[in-house]
Amino acid sequence: MNTSPETLVKKIAMRLFDKKSTHIIALDVRGISSVTDYILLANGNVDRHVIALSREIENILLDEKMKPIHVEGIKNGDWVILDYSYVVVHLFLPYMREKYQLERLWSDAKVIDLNLALSHSSEKEL
Repeated sequence: MNTSPETLVKKIAMRLFDKKSTHIIALDVRGISSVTDYILLANGNVDRHVIALSREIENILLDEKMKPIHVEGIKNGDWVILDYSYVVVHLFLPYMREKYQLERLWSDAKVIDLNLALSHSSEKEL
């Protein structure tokens, strides 16, 4: 992987934003979690949207020569987990995210400033 994990998280978040994902949050869990360094959480509108978002992420990371260690939930599409070791992505339907409230598990984590709206509008102006 040539791209830093935090840069990769921001790249994934931007693509999710472009694909109409909502409630995108990235957490720096280094020193808090022994499983990963970064967690990205985002919502899709319906199950097909969540599945399509997961495919987008897989394509982005394949371009970076990365394959997931584990993928879960792709058949149902209500909660998909993509584990890339340093980065774990959780894609939810809103009711699933509300039910499990994963943000609470890492309440001590640093929230990464993604500047999605600012980055998106800056790119359109170019």
